Amino acid sequence: SSVVKIEEMINLCEKRFTRFEFRSRSNKGLSATLNESLEWCKGEFYSPIASDDMMLNNKTLDQVKLFIHHPDIDGVFGAVQEINEKNEKLDEIRQSDKIFGFNDLIYTDRFLPAPTQMLKLDIIKKAGGYVEGMIIEDWYIYLKVLESGNKILYKDDLYCYYRVHEGNTFSNPYSMGLGYLQVLNEFKDHELFKKAYIKACWENSLGTLRLDFKLSTSILIKRVFHKVRILS
Repeated sequence: SSVVKIEEMINLCEKRFTRFEFRSRSNKGLSATLNESLEWCKGEFYSPIASDDMMLNNKTLDQVKLFIHHPDIDGVFGAVQEINEKNEKLDEIRQSDKIFGFNDLIYTDRFLPAPTQMLKLDIIKKAGGYVEGMIIEDWYIYLKVLESGNKILYKDDLYCYYRVHEGNTFSNPYSMGLGYLQVLNEFKDHELFKKAYIKACWENSLGTLRLDFKLSTSILIKRVFHKVRILS
């Protein structure tokens, strides 16, 4: 009943926000929907978030202040607090403060947590928007933004709750592995492409092995337990 719930709040939202619009239509896919939002957006900053994640109250104000204090920065990201389906707090995902350029993001063990993003709207529009069919559409658009020499600031402050569940793409090494290679293929002319591609293949192999081992172990335990029950 999501549509019904949102429709009940339309009057309140129209009073609270300068511009508000609610659209309900058939699913066109994530990248197409994000591009549709880019066409509608006005203003200086762009901050999309998945419907199962939540922004903290301080996020918008703190990030706008950072943009003011760092006029050479084109994006601001921060740390996330993991939560489960019951809104119970899990781990915090934190990294040290860092300014990212293209080379920093294409070949690194660090990442930019998507729920915390705030980017300059004109920069992301100049990057050409999202590519439909991309599994990791956010990593792609950040690389496109940085490809032109722009900079992104990661600040080690909590900005969002990130919901962890079995449906997360991030938790599926098969999808993540394919997604990384898919994105890297868009930058195959870059000097770091081969190095980043080999790293992605290696990490994908390790992730797949870990998942296969976990599944195999689980199946083995169930079979042993089943035989013990029969023998007893």
